Amino acid sequence: MSTETDRSDSGEIAATKRGHRVRTIGTTILLAALWLLMSGLYKPMILGFGAASVLLVVCVARRMDAVDGDQFAIRLKPIPFLAYMLWLLVEIAKSNWAVTKIILSPKMPIRQHLFDVPCSQETELGQVIFANSITLTPGTISVETEEGHFQVHALDYGDDDMDALADMDARVSAVDGGRA
Repeated sequence: MSTETDRSDSGEIAATKRGHRVRTIGTTILLAALWLLMSGLYKPMILGFGAASVLLVVCVARRMDAVDGDQFAIRLKPIPFLAYMLWLLVEIAKSNWAVTKIILSPKMPIRQHLFDVPCSQETELGQVIFANSITLTPGTISVETEEGHFQVHALDYGDDDMDALADMDARVSAVDGGRA
């Protein structure tokens, strides 16, 4: 009986080590590819610096994982998430234009307001996406997070802001695929 338990434990340990190894190799390849794409330089010394920096980041990341072991599953729905990102980019562009008009206006018609926005996301990741989406939209910033709502500061508060934020909340909830 004891040997069967030992074998199953050693099998789980081997699978875990294999998973760490695959994740490390994948991270190394991803970081190296990103570094090559962003640097655009292919001289030997620069490639050596790039390889050293990738290895350093991978070693630090493995060390951090070994120390805290804090991991969570990301359960986002991929197609709705891409659609949400495109929608968010359009909203950011529209908000940029509105804030630019306010700033360049000689009267500078600012109507600042601090208010609470309810959130309906089921996971912490969904709440983070919602809060960051609010902050990414020019003219608004998530100031504080509480259970079930965020405190938001708006540069130019209007009557339709709550409706727009409720729409954003619903879109993020549709993307958020996991349970807390």
